[in-house]
Amino acid sequence: MSPPAPDLKTGVVGAGLMGAEIALVFALAGLDVLLHDRDAAALEKALARLAALLDRGVSRGLYTEGQRAMALDRIRPAPDLAGFGDRDLVTEAVFEALEVKSEVLAALDKACPPACVIASNTSTLPISTLSAALSPERRPRFLGTHYFSPVSRMQLVEVVPAFETSPETVAWTTALLEGVGKKPIAVKDVPGFAVNRMLHAMLIEAVKLVEEGVATPEDLDTACRLGLGHPIGPFALMDNVTSGLCLQVQEILQESYGERFRPPALLKQRVAAGYSGGRGKPGWLEKA
Repeated sequence: MSPPAPDLKTGVVGAGLMGAEIALVFALAGLDVLLHDRDAAALEKALARLAALLDRGVSRGLYTEGQRAMALDRIRPAPDLAGFGDRDLVTEAVFEALEVKSEVLAALDKACPPACVIASNTSTLPISTLSAALSPERRPRFLGTHYFSPVSRMQLVEVVPAFETSPETVAWTTALLEGVGKKPIAVKDVPGFAVNRMLHAMLIEAVKLVEEGVATPEDLDTACRLGLGHPIGPFALMDNVTSGLCLQVQEILQESYGERFRPPALLKQRVAAGYSGGRGKPGWLEKA
């Protein structure tokens, strides 16, 4: 697939771990990117985090100095959505809550030009439900693009059309994602889509094995790496993305699919006690 047109303009709303790295992917492909967050401090921290990530990438030979400079030059902070009036694609990557995402999508519908494609990076919420926040005219140009963390290294993107998404929007977005180095797959619009349903079934069972005293988190991580060929074990993964986020996703899945996705009591207890993982915070493993 040929690279996207260099004059294509993109935007990302939400400067958290996911949103910032989505912006980085487009910038490394040579595209112009606006990055917005309602919290100015979060936006500043995101840009500093991306600079540090690129510095590490240069030291490891993943990027050249020229690529680093180009990427940082192409990501521009946007204090508000007024600058999104010339964008071709805008990705929403804010907090995983229906009311929060709906508010942002409604604002983008007004700020973006009629031809702009709006995509949501939700990991669990149905795309057709989110599309209700948009005008009927926008809905054919709205879909889900679910990236995986860390976005700068994980190639997979689930492309999820809503009820009214046009085939042209799906084809255009899929080609664009391929052009920036991603591997998109088509997934039906159901809660949790495909990967999270498989993943959280495994995470729930892994925590139950610890609850039952069958094995330790460390040994279960070793079993998944060496026995199943996974690059990272379930407990290291939960520490990276935080158990709090995993609990939130499982509660959404339980609401949609019933008891098979009920979060284990031990997971709830650890999150409530502050053992959620994340940068510099205690998690399942000693190194967290």
